[in-house]
Amino acid sequence: MANATKTFVQFGAGNIGRSFIGRLFAEAGYRVVFIDVDSRLVSLLNERRSYPVVVKQNDRPDQVRLIGGVSAIDGRDREAVIDVLTQADGMATSVGQRGLQAVLPLLAAALELRAANNAPPLDLIIAENLRSGAAWFRQNLGPLLPEGFDLDSRLGLVETSIGKMVPIMPQDALNEDPLQLFAEPYDTLIVDRLGFRREVPALAGLKPVNNIAAWVDRKLFLHNMSHAALAYLGYQANPALIYCWQAMELPAVVDAVRAALLQSAAALNRAYPDDLSQEELAAHADDLLNRYRNRALGDTLHRVGRDLGRKLAREDRLIGACLLAAKHGLPFDSLVPPIRAALKFAAPDEQGRVGEADQRILQAVAERGPRAVLCEIAGLDAGQSMDQRVLEACFPE
Repeated sequence: MANATKTFVQFGAGNIGRSFIGRLFAEAGYRVVFIDVDSRLVSLLNERRSYPVVVKQNDRPDQVRLIGGVSAIDGRDREAVIDVLTQADGMATSVGQRGLQAVLPLLAAALELRAANNAPPLDLIIAENLRSGAAWFRQNLGPLLPEGFDLDSRLGLVETSIGKMVPIMPQDALNEDPLQLFAEPYDTLIVDRLGFRREVPALAGLKPVNNIAAWVDRKLFLHNMSHAALAYLGYQANPALIYCWQAMELPAVVDAVRAALLQSAAALNRAYPDDLSQEELAAHADDLLNRYRNRALGDTLHRVGRDLGRKLAREDRLIGACLLAAKHGLPFDSLVPPIRAALKFAAPDEQGRVGEADQRILQAVAERGPRAVLCEIAGLDAGQSMDQRVLEACFPE
């Protein structure tokens, strides 16, 4: 336990925060402090100082990992949060872009105090679905700091590519233990080696890379894209399906998802030939399809496909992959069926509900047609040649 005296602060004690990032640091011997606004969760973590992560895998008994040496602070306790940040040896955020707005002023105040105390730089692992996350933090933190503050030397901004799948917890499991989390065995955290200002932590599962943009796009246009495609095509094939593994039992769906993966992989290889080889991308695609078959994980079509407005955005998994292929003069026709299916996607949650935002999109499709709605969501401009190619491929006039 060489790191027992080191403190790691994890903003967000949800699925990724606890089952992945916080767990990796806790298992490496760090004292992990979670920051969250769920007062019940904070209270339970402080009461028990541990939580279980249940690793789910087909044909194998559940593996329960008890993660100890943890505590929590309510994110609304400004003084306590700033105090722990001034002493931290590292930090991460897993709160979503809206949640990041609340993190910024706390981090700015802590950075000022650390600078005044001549404390070492602080490395921030950005465990978010946020492209160009380092640039986002620089842009939004800068105005909160004194003029001339040397942010670049005081804060390491470490972008990540997170490929771990963590399902929505079933209510009966939460009733049994509100702190437990289910997770798949995959445990690789890809990080930007060049973003650190201190030494890269020696953690099992940490994979530092030099060109993080390539790996962020690999995650977005292979993993995120194919996972969403599976949900949309699976629901289209049989709206009664609940789980991803059920969709993986339909050969036509699997073939369609594999075809989309291959076209997206070709575009990624063309965009990043020095970082992403065709062989590595093909192996990753096969691994993803195998992981989607994990019955024990219980991942649902609803979780994977929900939030249509974000998942059909211009730079996101499906439209972004099409535009990347179009940019390099490559075909993307296999990426079109999932986009069409997405605009009919209404898989419900455990309580039989579809999110309000997704309902509004489906209603707009019924009223105005899919072409107009896709144009609006994805910001496709029919006057631009690449946008026009994508739009015409999806919904020809």
